[in-house]
Amino acid sequence: MSEASIDTEQTTPTADSGGADTEFEPVCLEVPRIYDSCGAKDCLRDLTVFFTEENQEVIEKATSVRVTRVNVLTATVDVDSVPFHRGYYSVDETFYFLCCCEVYSGTGTLPSSVTGVAVYSKRVVLYGSDGYVKRFSSDAVPELDPADADCCAGCAGSMPTANVQVSSPMALAASVTSVTTPVIVPFIPENITELLGGTPAAPTAQQVQTTIGVFSITTLSRSVQLMMPSYDFCVPRKECDDRQDDPCEAFNGIEFPTDSFFPPSAGESDGVDNPFDCHCG
Repeated sequence: MSEASIDTEQTTPTADSGGADTEFEPVCLEVPRIYDSCGAKDCLRDLTVFFTEENQEVIEKATSVRVTRVNVLTATVDVDSVPFHRGYYSVDETFYFLCCCEVYSGTGTLPSSVTGVAVYSKRVVLYGSDGYVKRFSSDAVPELDPADADCCAGCAGSMPTANVQVSSPMALAASVTSVTTPVIVPFIPENITELLGGTPAAPTAQQVQTTIGVFSITTLSRSVQLMMPSYDFCVPRKECDDRQDDPCEAFNGIEFPTDSFFPPSAGESDGVDNPFDCHCG
């Protein structure tokens, strides 16, 4: 759109103006535009949990195990172009799950609490469009790419940015199984090994396997300039309140949770929102 075609006197109704026309000023913003995205509902079956050598000795004598809590510690995300599919990119994601376990070594004994890490990797392919520009900023130190010094190399395209959102995982099952084939310990970042208190060891006789349910959303985006209507600056409309309400008064303002004591029947629950529905349709 050319600059001459922008009308700074355009008006449009707003939701809080009761339908009245409100003047706005078109402004140019640099924002990440999402070119493609996907959602996943993964049931990660029988992931091996790796422990330090000291905790692995407890696992070798275990008769049963229960995963009490699982959490996503961190994740690595890598983007690479897909050959022969221009504009498409593969996104390699590796998740590191912290698993808190209660290990039982026999009947009538108290469980031992141990913590381990489970690793899961996946790949998705998304459309990220093409880009042949380099970005430099005043608040970042420029980095040199050795490939730019190759005069015989073609013009390399810039990669889109991949972002992954992960819900709180759910521990669905756990068991102690015998090791029938050698287990290789995957690469685990140093900060995770420091958190565990040592380097994870490969199980020899027994291993803990857990099944984890997780929801995730993966997006590919690029920074673009968009013309947006600007109505006003976001000036605060109220003063900060430092009052500390009486806890009983705050409690009295909460409605009685009738549905918690009298759950709805099958017909009445049709209109209740599913907490696992992402409403993407």
